[in-house]
Amino acid sequence: MDFQLSDDQRALRSGMRDLLGAVFDRDRLRAAVERDGALDRSLWRELGAAGFFALRLPEEAGGVGLGLPEAVLLFEEAGRALLPGPLVATHLAAGLVKGAAEGEAVVTAVAADQPVAHLAEADAVLVVDGQASGLPGETEGAEVLSGEALRAFVAAAGPVRSMDPLTPLHRAPADAKPAPAASERTRADAERAPAATERAPAHAGRFRFEAALLTAAEQLGSAARTTEAAVQHAGDREQFGSPIGSFQAVKHLCADMLARTEPARAAVYAAAVTGDPVEIAAAKLLADEAAVGNARDCLQIHGGMGFTWEADVHLHLKRAWLRAASWLTGAGAEELLAAGLGTAGRLPRSSAAYGRPVPEAGGGG
Repeated sequence: MDFQLSDDQRALRSGMRDLLGAVFDRDRLRAAVERDGALDRSLWRELGAAGFFALRLPEEAGGVGLGLPEAVLLFEEAGRALLPGPLVATHLAAGLVKGAAEGEAVVTAVAADQPVAHLAEADAVLVVDGQASGLPGETEGAEVLSGEALRAFVAAAGPVRSMDPLTPLHRAPADAKPAPAASERTRADAERAPAATERAPAHAGRFRFEAALLTAAEQLGSAARTTEAAVQHAGDREQFGSPIGSFQAVKHLCADMLARTEPARAAVYAAAVTGDPVEIAAAKLLADEAAVGNARDCLQIHGGMGFTWEADVHLHLKRAWLRAASWLTGAGAEELLAAGLGTAGRLPRSSAAYGRPVPEAGGGG
């Protein structure tokens, strides 16, 4: 089997990198920081026009008709660029929420007790119930809030301080969580009743795990970008008449960054192909460690200037911390991996994780 990227996949990744370089360069990144992370609706629509959100919708539904491996490549580029906004939720809501696929609607998500990103600007909210550990028998539902239900939800939520200046956060009190009967499904969801019905039961094994994988892809992109920034700075910055990259301690830091990034890349790409919850957990764990660790080392290599507001390194570190606490935390990923190694708590594998049983194999897990 050949697990190298195809020419089409490379072209897709290159095209997204070029697009983001044109529509979200450093000046627009800094402008977003000055706006306290407020979304640029024109940028959102440009992403929609490029197929970012509709990438995995069937062509007959107005989408691009590609799969999860291609989505991972796009989200990796989004992570490199520090692209703000609820990208994962809007991508997963394409076809369920009217306007999400085209970038006309901003969709965020709330799961468990996690803060909600960009709630004040959202046109719809996906309320995800349950922990979705991936164990057989555990289910998770998702309700789409819009209209009056959304306004009531937003009114009950309170802003909380975010470590990332590009990601405003709100936390909804426990008693503000709506009952399923109080939620409103959008017209697009109602019109696509067969597809929505088919997808809703799969949320237990798909929505949360796909969200975790796409978040891991963003972490991977950030880890790769901070590695490149550190190597470039180590070659440009001089001390005692020599580039600091010639010093052994700096060489080791750069090597460690690459040694974190490439295993994470392999894990994320592999999980995108298999869709296995255990492999997604491993990918999220490795990508989180790479993004946070590389941002720390990049800041160390930049020295005193790395701590300044003018440098971009701290933005990668703060976003990496935030993503690491999103969808699947390190502790949750470790629990899934431990359960996958045990004999008593076997996890569903691959397609079975999405509700389709497969024959049990003899022996271990």
